[in-house]
Amino acid sequence: MSRLKPLQTGQDRCYDQDGKEIPCEGAGQDGTDRFGLAWPDSRFEVEGDIVRDRLTGLCWSKNANLNEFPLTWQESLDYVKGLNEQNLFGHTDWRLPNRRELHSLMAYGTRQPALPAGHPFENYFLGWYWTSTSAAINPAYAWYLHLEGARMFYGRKDQYYLVWPVRGEGSPVLARSGQVGCYGEKGGAIDCTGTGQDGEYRLGVLMPAPRFVAENETVTDRLTGLVWLKDADLTEGPVSWQEALAAVEELNKVGVGGRKGWRLPNIRVLEALIDCSRHSPALPEDYPFINLGETYWSSTTSFFETDWAWALYLEKGALGVGFKKDRGFHVWPVRLEGLGSKGEE
Repeated sequence: MSRLKPLQTGQDRCYDQDGKEIPCEGAGQDGTDRFGLAWPDSRFEVEGDIVRDRLTGLCWSKNANLNEFPLTWQESLDYVKGLNEQNLFGHTDWRLPNRRELHSLMAYGTRQPALPAGHPFENYFLGWYWTSTSAAINPAYAWYLHLEGARMFYGRKDQYYLVWPVRGEGSPVLARSGQVGCYGEKGGAIDCTGTGQDGEYRLGVLMPAPRFVAENETVTDRLTGLVWLKDADLTEGPVSWQEALAAVEELNKVGVGGRKGWRLPNIRVLEALIDCSRHSPALPEDYPFINLGETYWSSTTSFFETDWAWALYLEKGALGVGFKKDRGFHVWPVRLEGLGSKGEE
């Protein structure tokens, strides 16, 4: 099967624990590796009131806040249905984006908004935007993203946030979220037909089954081709961000199973592990990992505050940040394609 490489984050600079910019060479950071599917030089094509993302193939409204005012989650789904009844911009297949679709627009080298530099979008708001994906940990909540800095969390469905419709048959470079059910405003399971929810459309590349193959001390993700340590706690407890980078550097001196080229994963690589149908942990049911922790450092600095770095909250599946000097998060190395192979130094 073909492998689905996570998108690049867009981060091309490196920063120390104090937030000062440093040379990327040898830093072991996201800006060093720039791992992932590269963005096209001209990423967006404007077609009247619609913007096509040449990276994902998805089409977005150029106006990033068509309704002007926030809506509840159900009101947002109903609003998009209304856009289709109105034949908005000549199309009737608009939908509320799922979690991975909206996240694909986020850039980790910009802020306010956290959109790719030179984007053509208008009327965006530096606040939370709904997705069509319910939170598995509590289906009375749904996932949303904050356009100011790219945080991803979930909010109560009866709260009011913004809507940014998307259209397209599903991106060939984005995996499905994993969500297969649909849920009402209070969290109860409902029939998916006509809901416009993630669980109805199930768009994106299907995850393989089984997804993971364990071999001694390592696990290969058949979706991405990436290789992870089976033991998801390299440092046997939480450490600071700089300690996390140093621990991975030490790991490469000895290797694992004859393999070197280990890295601290960037935030998109970590997010790609998530299955939105599950929680505690938010991983596919067949995962073989041991010693899982609650929160994991990424190699991606927060461009909003560069003395902070991005982290994955594994129990929930959320993406947040942590102060680099705090010894609060775990270390889970990954082996990236093209960055060392079995037997290489």
